[in-house]
Amino acid sequence: MSSLEHVNLTVSDTARTARLINAVFGWEERWRGPSRDGGTTIHIGPDRQYLALYQPPAGVRATAFDKGRPFNHVGIEVEDLAATEARVVAAGLVPFSHDDYVPGRRFYFFDPDGIEFEIVSYAKS
Repeated sequence: MSSLEHVNLTVSDTARTARLINAVFGWEERWRGPSRDGGTTIHIGPDRQYLALYQPPAGVRATAFDKGRPFNHVGIEVEDLAATEARVVAAGLVPFSHDDYVPGRRFYFFDPDGIEFEIVSYAKS
């Protein structure tokens, strides 16, 4: 058995992205500290998985790591799709591409750095 432990994303402002993730998903910061090449990292997530948010040092573009291209989106499963969408909107972001499909429902949004998130629920309606 294996499971996804973390996804590392390069962002322009780790604190802003961590606040957004906390506001939308209720995830807590697990660790914060210095990292590669003078940058900073915040780990935010539930108990067993997390997003590692990396911010390069000042003066270095947030898109410095091209090795992850093409990167499509981060998929996050939630129980209550409507409540999560309301929090996305409250954060000033725009949900799009709503779809019902077997076995669930989903929508997408872009964060301020242009990272696409797919939000999916398999909860019974």
